[in-house]
Amino acid sequence: MNVFLQRLALLAALLTAEWLPISSLIVTRRNGQAIARGVVVFASLFLTFGYLKSASEIRRIAGLARFQPISWRFSAIHVGAMSVFLLLSSPFAIHASGALAVLLDVGWFGSGVLGIVSAATAFIAPGCWFDFFRATGNLWMFALPVGIAAPKMVTLLWSVWNNSAWRWVTDLTFGSVQWALRPFLPHLVSDRASLTIGSPGFIVSIGDACSGIEGIGLILLFEVGWLLFFRREFRFPRALLLLPAGIVVMFALNTSRIVALILIGNAGAPGIALGGFHSQAGWIAFNVVALGFSLAVPRASWFTLKESGPPQAESSISNPTIPYLLPLASILAAGMISRAVSAQFEWLYPLRFFAAAGALWFCRRSYRELHWKPGWLSLAAGVAVFFMWIALDRGPHSDNGIAAGLASLPAPARFSWLTFRTLAAVVTVPLAEELAFRGFLLRRLVSSDFESVDFRRFTYLALAGSSIVFGLMHGDRWLAGIFAGVVYALVMLRRGRIGDAVVAHATTNALLALMVLVGGNWQLW
Repeated sequence: MNVFLQRLALLAALLTAEWLPISSLIVTRRNGQAIARGVVVFASLFLTFGYLKSASEIRRIAGLARFQPISWRFSAIHVGAMSVFLLLSSPFAIHASGALAVLLDVGWFGSGVLGIVSAATAFIAPGCWFDFFRATGNLWMFALPVGIAAPKMVTLLWSVWNNSAWRWVTDLTFGSVQWALRPFLPHLVSDRASLTIGSPGFIVSIGDACSGIEGIGLILLFEVGWLLFFRREFRFPRALLLLPAGIVVMFALNTSRIVALILIGNAGAPGIALGGFHSQAGWIAFNVVALGFSLAVPRASWFTLKESGPPQAESSISNPTIPYLLPLASILAAGMISRAVSAQFEWLYPLRFFAAAGALWFCRRSYRELHWKPGWLSLAAGVAVFFMWIALDRGPHSDNGIAAGLASLPAPARFSWLTFRTLAAVVTVPLAEELAFRGFLLRRLVSSDFESVDFRRFTYLALAGSSIVFGLMHGDRWLAGIFAGVVYALVMLRRGRIGDAVVAHATTNALLALMVLVGGNWQLW
């Protein structure tokens, strides 16, 4: 199973690394972005649900992978197919017409499919894929339509929003917001004809995109997929009541989002209301509902055929992955919240520092057995990554609003924000990211029992996979992030001490922070 998972991770890393530059080079009228998203959705559903459905059979098939080397013949076919794909994505091929255009379109689709299939069969033999499809039965019949439907969902929702026949949904949202605001705004300003509502000092227009259709569509897609796949575990038809329940919950949360947005703007923070909160609150609501559905519904015996057992009494800290992943997860969750209450300037960034510090303190006993004492090479590696990062940071970056945001703060608040921003960069972020990417992911790609993997043991797949994921976490600086991940991993592997990776990472971040604070290079943050 170990080799099988490593091959899948390497396949995903290869296709991701190829698509990043390809997507920025090609201009296509063939809806390539939607096709790529559909392939990703199909693969994710098929592999994840396939393992849940036929775990024992999948383990048997996966065991065969370790006896089969990577096929260089299929690798060569992959390189050739992707070369043809790039050639047929050129402006000449895109703007062709007539019979030539049809021929080029067929070649474009064919070379793209061949590129994906040849990459898959290069890492995992065709026989294993055949057994995998056979073991999962008709799962592909479920995953394929979902994969096709998912990228079309946004287009469909926009067409719904722009259709006057669905205006009643927007009207219902407007009425709900109006009813909910009356107790809070005695001088409520509202005009149903123009769908504007608010206070004398802050008014918003509830457009069709604010009706909540998007959130309702997403939660319905999630619930239908869940019920279809786990249909044997639910009591029908009563389980179908979960669908309207999800609609009601998402509609209520969307109404609450708009009400909160207006109250925030009326309180004197229109930038926050129309900035971070407007863009983040909807996704927070969807994630909360989807997570609650996943955790609560399987435990509800009224919906399920057999009641799940009571929660295990053991402490959550006994899960070996939690100490490695909780600090990073805390930073990501705090970041979503802080952006939701921010305009262009994330004034609540210190929340990330405190969230990570709290998680590290909560898991502190689990870190006692790790080797933290660093060596001189970690400092040198951190300096080297710093110079490499600056050398690669030549492209234009959008204004992050830090300079203007700090200028608007009083001196004590400005000093506090810079202090915690620097502490996060130098202390909590290196600790959280090294625990997650080098402490957990690198070793997890070596063995499912990652705790038994020595910190000096690695495979090239694990080194590449963990570094690529680390790089992709850094957005448009993904290339610099990948190189940094490789260096931090090599420093740790040299002596088997995670402290070396943490200090190297902290040194890089400290030098970047120095450039920001002294030179005003705010784009580095």
